[in-house]
Amino acid sequence: MKKLSIIIALATSVAVVSCSDVKREPGTIYMPDMAYSRAYETYADHSALKEAGINYNNMPVAGTIARGEEFPFPIAKDAAGDTVNYNASKGIKNPVATLTQTQYDEAERLYLINCGICHGTKLDGNGPLYKDGAGPYPAKPAALVGDAKYEAMPDGQMFYSIAYGKNLMGSYAAQLSRKQRWEIITYIKMKQKKIAPGSVAPAAAPVVDTAAVAAK
Repeated sequence: MKKLSIIIALATSVAVVSCSDVKREPGTIYMPDMAYSRAYETYADHSALKEAGINYNNMPVAGTIARGEEFPFPIAKDAAGDTVNYNASKGIKNPVATLTQTQYDEAERLYLINCGICHGTKLDGNGPLYKDGAGPYPAKPAALVGDAKYEAMPDGQMFYSIAYGKNLMGSYAAQLSRKQRWEIITYIKMKQKKIAPGSVAPAAAPVVDTAAVAAK
């Protein structure tokens, strides 16, 4: 009976101590860097890191892509008067091979909002700004359908023109995400070749070694 009382007393003591609100330091932590991350705010003062010999320059790791910035385009804008990168963009492959009916409808909507005013709802270059010569533009915009030059233009070169602008056409990088630009280009190519939504889209130009091109 005495032993049982001792056991009950010890168990009660353990229970009371276990339920205490006193914070205790843990023992040995396995992989503490995973338990306690070294988080730093982007715009915080990082001078202490430099003093400690830790390299931190607020720049993302080379090759990383920001969230939401899918489909990177590895061609920079040409300097004024240069066409090296514009020509190199011919080899960039369109990552959007085809469009479902839903994607096709959305790409058409985006085209009409951003491109139709110049290139026309029928992609014939007869948009409201030209309007058979009665509009404010004296020169007819490019006919994306029916003109051999633009029907043969590679997807990557179209993307370059949309991203950076070309001639009288300004950049649409602020209006359209990279994915939307590629989808509009696929929509144009499907209209050029009369390809129905969900069918195989026209083959894009092969990828070229842009680093080698830039080095020349």
